[in-house]
Amino acid sequence: MNRRNWLKTWAAAGLLGAAGKAAAAESAECATDGTPLQFMPKTPADPEPLRDELEKYPRCPYCGMDRRQWHHSRHLIHYDDHRVDATCSLHCAALSLGLNIDRGPAAIYAADFGSEEPVRPLVNVDTAQYLIGSDLPGTMSARSKMAFASRSGAEAARAIHGGETADFDQALTAAYLDMARDTQMIRRRRAERRARMRKEER
Repeated sequence: MNRRNWLKTWAAAGLLGAAGKAAAAESAECATDGTPLQFMPKTPADPEPLRDELEKYPRCPYCGMDRRQWHHSRHLIHYDDHRVDATCSLHCAALSLGLNIDRGPAAIYAADFGSEEPVRPLVNVDTAQYLIGSDLPGTMSARSKMAFASRSGAEAARAIHGGETADFDQALTAAYLDMARDTQMIRRRRAERRARMRKEER
């Protein structure tokens, strides 16, 4: 099953249907305005999304997090109409794929957590391996989901940090299954942060 049909299967099951319908309803109005339903400014079509990627896409459009700070967990989706969604994490990449159910991803990239480079390079998820549920800190998720360029890299990390290895589709499934709990966690943390800020302003 190809990835577009796989995502549509989730939508048919009701897990992504509402988001997909909302995106489809707005797609005509947003035909030239980048990915629909983002609260950040939309981006123009980009046939070369990996060139100067962090300069062009510094913040996640779904949570606002700095992708340079979270370079080790960032993802980038290049849709087949050259629209780009560059996110901080697999969690936010899953949101993008759910909202854009009628856009086919031409390529999806994830940061190679196993790299020792100061900024982790992006690799195509078709060849990446994920480590799920390790003791590595998760990004936007209580259950960590980190990508590695190779199976050997993921296995080496697993020997130290625990967890289970998986391919991208398995990791994406885990992201959707964790979505409700993770969203509750994120909302709670942000509410607590706003309360602290209000208290400090008094």
